[in-house]
Amino acid sequence: MSMQRVIPRIIHQTWKDADVPAAWRRWAESWRRHHPGWEYRLWTDADNRAFLAARYPWFLPVYDGYPEPIMRADAVRYFLLDHFGGVYADLDFEALRPLDGLLEGRELVLGLEPEEHTRLLCARRAGLPRVVGNAFLASRPGHPFWAHVHRELVGAHTAPSPLDATGPFFLTRVLDGTPYDDTITVLGPEVLYPKPSPYATEVLGPRTVDLERAHAVHHWSGSWAHDGAFTPRVSEGRAVPFWTSQDLRPCARGTLDLDAQRARWAEGAPAPLVSCLMVTGDRPRLAERAIRCFLTQTYPRAELVVVDDGTDDTLEQHVRTLADPRVRLHRLPPEGRPLGDLRNAAVELATGPYVCQWDDDDLYDPERLDVQMAALLGLGATACFLARERLWWPARRMLAVSGTRVWEGSMVCAKEALPRYPALRHGEDTPVAEQVVRTGRVASVDAPELYTYVHHGENTFDAPHFAGLFDAATQLWTGGDYAPAVRALAARLPVAPADLVHAEHEEPERRHAPDAEAEERAGAPVRCEAGAPVRCEGAAVPRARSRPSVPAERPTVLILTPVRDAAAFLPRHLENLRALDHPREALSLGLLEGDSRDATWELLEDALPALTAEFARVTLVRRHYGLRLAGPRWEPSVQRTRRSVLARARNHLLARALADESWVLWLDADVTDCPPDLVRRLLDADEDIVVPHCVSEPGGPTFDLNTWALTSDAGTLDWDRWLRDGILQPPKGFGRAYLDELRDRERVRVDSVGGAGLLVRADLHRDGLVFPAVPYRRLIETEGLAALAKDMGAACWALPGVEVVHPAHPGDGPLSRAGEAAAESEARGVERR
Repeated sequence: MSMQRVIPRIIHQTWKDADVPAAWRRWAESWRRHHPGWEYRLWTDADNRAFLAARYPWFLPVYDGYPEPIMRADAVRYFLLDHFGGVYADLDFEALRPLDGLLEGRELVLGLEPEEHTRLLCARRAGLPRVVGNAFLASRPGHPFWAHVHRELVGAHTAPSPLDATGPFFLTRVLDGTPYDDTITVLGPEVLYPKPSPYATEVLGPRTVDLERAHAVHHWSGSWAHDGAFTPRVSEGRAVPFWTSQDLRPCARGTLDLDAQRARWAEGAPAPLVSCLMVTGDRPRLAERAIRCFLTQTYPRAELVVVDDGTDDTLEQHVRTLADPRVRLHRLPPEGRPLGDLRNAAVELATGPYVCQWDDDDLYDPERLDVQMAALLGLGATACFLARERLWWPARRMLAVSGTRVWEGSMVCAKEALPRYPALRHGEDTPVAEQVVRTGRVASVDAPELYTYVHHGENTFDAPHFAGLFDAATQLWTGGDYAPAVRALAARLPVAPADLVHAEHEEPERRHAPDAEAEERAGAPVRCEAGAPVRCEGAAVPRARSRPSVPAERPTVLILTPVRDAAAFLPRHLENLRALDHPREALSLGLLEGDSRDATWELLEDALPALTAEFARVTLVRRHYGLRLAGPRWEPSVQRTRRSVLARARNHLLARALADESWVLWLDADVTDCPPDLVRRLLDADEDIVVPHCVSEPGGPTFDLNTWALTSDAGTLDWDRWLRDGILQPPKGFGRAYLDELRDRERVRVDSVGGAGLLVRADLHRDGLVFPAVPYRRLIETEGLAALAKDMGAACWALPGVEVVHPAHPGDGPLSRAGEAAAESEARGVERR
């Protein structure tokens, strides 16, 4: 690689293929027009990967593993400039004048984004006083800064959003963590980013854009500062409750496995074309938002048919700019046709065998079509409806989940089974939905997060209609719960900037809220058709009902319990949870069931409504791992397999259940007795990780032998002889002291922890503290977590005098580790003899 000290005259741009969208071609051409004699290179996705494979093959596992294309586009520019040098510019960056004078005598040039961007919510939450843009970069080849960036990319590849993994926030943090280097020039926003994004302008108000000193200008066509924090991800392990009916007669009910249907589509199973049908007129901003929802859909084959009978051509221009063949707009003369006639016109234009109503003023989760088509196809139905929807009234700062019924607007239906819409100006879809339900096989799915019904003041139905829907809501977020709920909403949906800003403001003095009786209903257990409990699996909002604020001295705690074959222990476990004296509004629950052969799952379903009413938030997850052991569970030969599955179950439950809580308490279902003040006593220890003493009977011997401290002679012992399947499995007492030997101490620092009772500061989990599912420092699961915590700088502590009781019952018990510790230790004792 050349080590020249000047920035070469090369311009790099990237796009997925050689066909650059028409809207960006003139901006791309501006670079060649202002830089005659410069080399110009347009890199396609295929070019980018081939370049990395040839020059930086070590990075390919990270590059290929990025979940979103924008992350690959971000990352590759840092390698292009390292190898070739030159100027990188996004396709929506326009050159205004030559760069030669600006770059002369400089080795690496970056630019600050407008000051307004630091005041946007996502930048404030990231704690960034400035934002370094990555849409324009200029560098000599081989500048040492890029090697630093490359290393940091590896460490950041699991960050939750492109902003933090590869984008401007990532680049800003890397630069801020780099020692001062006078070869790096950071230009003010007036030079490269003189214009704030439309998003920032809408949120913070317009200002005059001064281009006098600008060499280029960013038009923000697809940036973070245009889209806000809207970076939806594809879910994994999603299971959705459903029921079916035939001609109004109930047929079946169960849980839909979305991953299984996706796998069938990926293997070549037919995915029929779905025609999403939107009718609109003179509401371009609302319609553009609904189009964005369509463009994020994860279903593989869909088209959007837009019928527009308005006089404004703004939406037509927007669709033309998109240049996306999946979106087809048809203009009709503004003759005041009824809404029913417009819907019929859209149906006639549909080319798919299935049609989906796609109203122009509502919001749709990226997985809406995926879920509804999986249900429709998998259950042999002619139509699919949502049983509940999300309701949102931004002006009144209210978010809710509706009551259960057939929601007409959510209909996905075989085109041949769809009757004509009546010529009504509103309510036209109700008789259509009624006829579909009466005359066919219909699937209903309970996934309210897929459809958000928005009151914006221009709806076809009036405010009293919406007030009635909120009165019948099954979940409600108002007051202090409203802003976090809207932020969570914005993580998956294109929430309007004004609504996001309004959510962050203090609630007005006079709040339009439902009466006390309605709020009581909002906190009641959620039930769907025929009283079937709804599984709250990783809800899209932090809290499931309005609740009092939690005093700072009573921090929020999430209690997590993975279970398997635990039917015999669940009643006692739930009694213990209800007996805890920590405030209920500060306690949330998360339970994961897998591979049970008894009635564990059914008991959890039955208990869910009452738990939902009693605790702040409840997450119930079902995930099978196919665990079938080749021998007794305490045999050393099966420990790696068994504990690996348990680690995966713990990590999955943590990922699905953890929201905004401060602490996580892992508590096994077969702990039969624990003191009511357990949470307080563990919190009072004021340590990042702390465990109680798990005993087989009060004052008796230690039961959970995974909590131990190394003895003074541990360093002189031959540990290798006890290495089996990559993990250490020494006999009881070998180089390890247990808590029943340390009862004379109030607290003791330990080298390993068990999971029968385990309190962890939640931010440690968020920072990457997980349960290793493969050997880590020759340990696994909870023991591996302790080793990982130590490497992260966190210490583990135990309280020998704080006892929880776990009677020995080998052969039974939950998925959790503690149910087998006694039998396993007995086996180790025999082995030692």
